[in-house]
Amino acid sequence: MTDADLEHGLAALPESDPSVGVGRFRRRAAQAGLLDVAYAVTDSPLGPLAVFVTPRGLVRVAYQGEPIDEVVADVAARVSPRLLLAPEQTDAIRRELDAYFARRLESFSVPIDWTLVRGFARGVLHATAAIPFGQVTTYGHLAEAAGSPRAARAAGNALGSNPIPIVVPCHRVLHAGGGLGGYTGGLDRKRILLRIEGVLTD
Repeated sequence: MTDADLEHGLAALPESDPSVGVGRFRRRAAQAGLLDVAYAVTDSPLGPLAVFVTPRGLVRVAYQGEPIDEVVADVAARVSPRLLLAPEQTDAIRRELDAYFARRLESFSVPIDWTLVRGFARGVLHATAAIPFGQVTTYGHLAEAAGSPRAARAAGNALGSNPIPIVVPCHRVLHAGGGLGGYTGGLDRKRILLRIEGVLTD
């Protein structure tokens, strides 16, 4: 099965029941190694989340405020254009997110694909991924953990561009004075996540 076969097959799916054909071609594309990125949209207490996975792991999580067509285009350009809406390929992360929001999971086990993160930001997000459930740190401490103790502002910028929020828990980073700081998904979502983890109780 080639890329041309896949494109031709998808274009020829019967209108009467496209889901049957689409599911078949999704599976065949994955089995033939022609599907590099699978994505799906899943419900959550924070609103719909778009999740993107590659054979290496979870590469992107997007909140509702990010237009899905723009996120898809960005992932296609920066990771691979061989991208398909394929919910069955995202089952593992969607199950873990459901368990996390139900307070039945404290540590994600899905592997991470760091393709979208480079340089200093990767070090910052690696350090962020190590912050345990229910604990918080500061931008300064995070910068130090990433090897640049004077780069608290740069660490904050790296968190602001975190492509995998929730799973790479940038919501666990606060200002040194105890303020919430910023959050890519908005402070209301940050508060919800910190309440789920018992950091905030109000």
